[in-house]
Amino acid sequence: MHNNEVKRCFAFVAAPVAFPKEMRYRPILESLIPPDPMSQFNLRRGSPEEEFPDLCRNSTWMGRILTPAMYRRQFDRCTDSGVIFDDVIRPGLEEPGEWSGPVSVGCIAGDAQSYILFCDFFDRVIEAYHEHKITNQTPESDFNHDNLKGGDDLDRSYAVRCEVSIVRGVEDFCFPTHCSRGERRQLLSLATRALQRLEEEELPGRLLLVEELNQEKQKELNLSPPSSSQLRIGVARDWPDARAVWVSKDGSLVVWVNMEDHLRLVTTRDDANIAEALKCICINLQKLEAYYKELRHPFIWKQQLGWVTSSPADVGTGLRVSVHLKLQHLPRHRRLQDVLKRLRIRMDKTESSALYLVSNVATFGLNEVALTQLVVDGVKLLIAMEKRLEVNRDVDELVPAQK
Repeated sequence: MHNNEVKRCFAFVAAPVAFPKEMRYRPILESLIPPDPMSQFNLRRGSPEEEFPDLCRNSTWMGRILTPAMYRRQFDRCTDSGVIFDDVIRPGLEEPGEWSGPVSVGCIAGDAQSYILFCDFFDRVIEAYHEHKITNQTPESDFNHDNLKGGDDLDRSYAVRCEVSIVRGVEDFCFPTHCSRGERRQLLSLATRALQRLEEEELPGRLLLVEELNQEKQKELNLSPPSSSQLRIGVARDWPDARAVWVSKDGSLVVWVNMEDHLRLVTTRDDANIAEALKCICINLQKLEAYYKELRHPFIWKQQLGWVTSSPADVGTGLRVSVHLKLQHLPRHRRLQDVLKRLRIRMDKTESSALYLVSNVATFGLNEVALTQLVVDGVKLLIAMEKRLEVNRDVDELVPAQK
């Protein structure tokens, strides 16, 4: 691409004036930058200008934020485990997104060090996606589920079921797109030991290796084969080697190991009781965190970001709260998108025409209880608006102020 074409493509991108975090981390950054890491392999790689990707039709946050100057600054950097910047932006190049749909982050961290080494880029993506500024203040966690108000009183005529999930990365291991087979197997060994402790002390269950599951069991667990995107970016390398799922005997908790993240805890309830789902996640996550600390591999925490995993879309808390709602009138209302934006939640279609999935967008900027409260309050308001529309009443007065 010629330089003039590059300039035209990025006419809408305002280049940052200063790079405070870049300056703050510069001594660390410089110590981590070897001579061009690719030169060690005698590979032919052009200059940053020659290697800059075509982002003209890229709608991800990566595509909107990355500039030639920013790409040049990251070009010769390499983490201790070998992650270079082209590894980071590969998901957005493989899946450029659509301008009419939700904006994805379009990037991924190969290891925890990526968030420091490429902070110039990652910080801007995180701030854009989560709509929250990164500051020197350390994010606070709140796992006191009793602080949640409501969540056990959703109208069952509309709220069908709920799911609460949380992801964690394990210290000293690369993330799934970059880890080796040996690392992945060590992670499975650690998870096996930690989950055995959970079984012995509190919650009976069993660990199932994905490679040993038949199609019927996979369907029961809602386990789908890796997508083409997951295969291309490396998340599903060596599938299904060292992938596993732990299921509690009472069905209250499922823990996925080595899937898109090191660990993902999921609680699903058919009574849509978000309060009980959050309680289950908080209690068992804290126990697993303690077990992993005893194994000398704590969960990954960064001072200005909170809990971090492979995707910038999950930093901060890694928490996702979702509710399936029966709605007929509200999805067609002219102000729906404005309401969702003000509530800081999203609503997606499902396979059923009358069933919609409502969930939080951001995971960064609020603690775990506050994020759950955001979804609870939002769902209650959407149900109230649906009830009004059913009897042809106006809902404009229910439209909230921006949260």
